[in-house]
Amino acid sequence: MDNSRLSTVLAIPRRPWFWAFAASALAYFATLSLTEGRGGGELLSAALTFASFSAIVGLGQMFVITLGPGNVDLSIPATMTLAGTLSLKFMDGAANLILPGLAVAFAVGIGAGTFNYLLIRLLRIPPIIATLSASFLYQSLAIWWNRGLRIKPPEALADFSTGAIAGLPNLTIIGVLIALLSWVVLEHSIFGRWVSAFGQNTRAARLSGIPVETVRAVTYIASAVLAAFTGYLLASFSGGAALNMGTEYLLISIAVVVIGGCSIAGGNSNVPGIWGGALLMFLVVSMLNSYGFGAGVRLIMTGAIIIGIVAAASGKGRPT
Repeated sequence: MDNSRLSTVLAIPRRPWFWAFAASALAYFATLSLTEGRGGGELLSAALTFASFSAIVGLGQMFVITLGPGNVDLSIPATMTLAGTLSLKFMDGAANLILPGLAVAFAVGIGAGTFNYLLIRLLRIPPIIATLSASFLYQSLAIWWNRGLRIKPPEALADFSTGAIAGLPNLTIIGVLIALLSWVVLEHSIFGRWVSAFGQNTRAARLSGIPVETVRAVTYIASAVLAAFTGYLLASFSGGAALNMGTEYLLISIAVVVIGGCSIAGGNSNVPGIWGGALLMFLVVSMLNSYGFGAGVRLIMTGAIIIGIVAAASGKGRPT
């Protein structure tokens, strides 16, 4: 191995995303140790499947958090619920309406993201308050529209969302493709450079001619669209839209961003780390459940593990 390759290998532990993947691997093998290696394939498949939902919403949250301090989208759970509810009710189990139903979900995302931005821009409401307030509206609409019903997705869509290609879950393939697209946008497009510049110094970005309000609007819309798409997939995977389907993704969407090595201060994103954080969140809970810890202990240990990962990843250099 030449010096350049050796240097590359030795530099891997200094990447912020490394710690999330390393901790995920430890949690995975710790869980398997209870079964002497049995069920490893099933556990990995489950981790990849459920991490896909966390990764997709996490990517949207990552874009928003990259805009800098104070920028966070707290409407993600309600947007997921509203999109899942409206799209499934529109399809009403009809296979020929799968794509139009997806369009409905996207429309919900675009509408929610636009409304979030307008609250921030026109009413000068801080993003945290604006998106939290909007989430109550979206959740109320979902409740009013759902009326306690649990409409099943079209059979073909349900089969696709629970299916796999060559052993790799379809949802994982979708999540990885979205991550690759996000990486290309952030690392190899003008818009990605604008987002990073916005988060590093908004005033300097504005003075340099960057259309900062357009960047903010597109970012919040993108986050809502990814949340709506996740709601569409989750409702299809779980057999119907439930009014609490997005609840756990509020903290998860933020946690995977932090665990993945993104800067909470903005200006520095990390796409690979989002997947590492998503896998870790699922595998840690699975590990603690396997060892029989109670709910309180699981929460404490999960928090301690997250703190440890963030501490280990901090100051390890710029992510790639």
